[in-house]
Amino acid sequence: MLVFDKPYNDLPLLPPKAELENQAILKQLIQSHKALAELKGYSELLPDKSLLLNTITLQEAKESSAIENIITTHDALYKSLALPKSKIDKATKEVLNYRHALWLGHESVLKHKLITTNTIIEIQRELEKNEAGIRKLPGTKLMNDKTQEIIYTPPEGENGLRNLLANLEHYINSNDGLTDPLIKLAVMHYQFESIHPFYDGNGRTGRIINVLYLVLNELIDSPILYLSKYIIQNKNDYYRLLQEIRTQNAWHEWILYILTGIEQTSKNTLSLIKQINDLMDSSIDTVKAKLPKIYSKELIELLFTNVYTKIGKLVEKGIASRNIASKYLNSLVDIGILAERKIGKETLFINQQLFDLLKNR
Repeated sequence: MLVFDKPYNDLPLLPPKAELENQAILKQLIQSHKALAELKGYSELLPDKSLLLNTITLQEAKESSAIENIITTHDALYKSLALPKSKIDKATKEVLNYRHALWLGHESVLKHKLITTNTIIEIQRELEKNEAGIRKLPGTKLMNDKTQEIIYTPPEGENGLRNLLANLEHYINSNDGLTDPLIKLAVMHYQFESIHPFYDGNGRTGRIINVLYLVLNELIDSPILYLSKYIIQNKNDYYRLLQEIRTQNAWHEWILYILTGIEQTSKNTLSLIKQINDLMDSSIDTVKAKLPKIYSKELIELLFTNVYTKIGKLVEKGIASRNIASKYLNSLVDIGILAERKIGKETLFINQQLFDLLKNR
């Protein structure tokens, strides 16, 4: 058992002074890599990944934010992309900030081929929409929501936090050829959450770093895999296992938890992508058969870019003039591709089948 001068405050540097592999972990690694490779392989064959990425990143933004008790509904989230900003509630705005932060980080990784401390700070800034940056004031404690018991006291002092982040940055971007990258992902996620460098947004920032790390190591070629739903479904184990590393240096069960999450989430994401793709193909066939004069690839893609659309979106994309766009959307309602919804003075059109598919995942 590790002994600390202060309660869990002296966080050891990486790499961990512990054996990170055992037979169970090596066996699970094979399954996790296989599932991840299947997801990557299928996604690379898609004609337009951007449509699916838009949908999946919104799902992740919602689920990752829910872990931090930032709750919005599927309906409010998808409507928000078609409504003026003034009509979007606070929780939904925070979820949209998450998606913006994710894409900001993704662009940085593609450009620099690194995940740096500055990138991490930029991600958190976009999440929280403030300039607070690295914690400077003491007193941060992680508590049990129900009992108010102090579970963990993170390191304090800006210089110390920056030193820990520099160590984490080196660990993320170095390759010793000995440690499997999925094991490293488990280690770095633990370390970031334990550094807890910001006043707010640490959990969401840490989950964004996870997917950026997979992209950095070319295990996926776009930000398509997220562990947030798995963490929600296994939340008690998540916090328990983080704490057992701090108190017992118990790495094996934590690494297995993350590896299992990668396998399960890869399979679930692959299934979702296939279902969305099948639904898009079905919609194309229906429109071609019933409304051949209005069919276009651009029109169908717009219906799958967001669950909700409106007349103005067709005009913006150059698909049709306003009068013609209205006729197109109403014709799609008539054949059951869309349904009309009145939101105040706004008329929106919902891809109900896509909405139901996403809501039930």
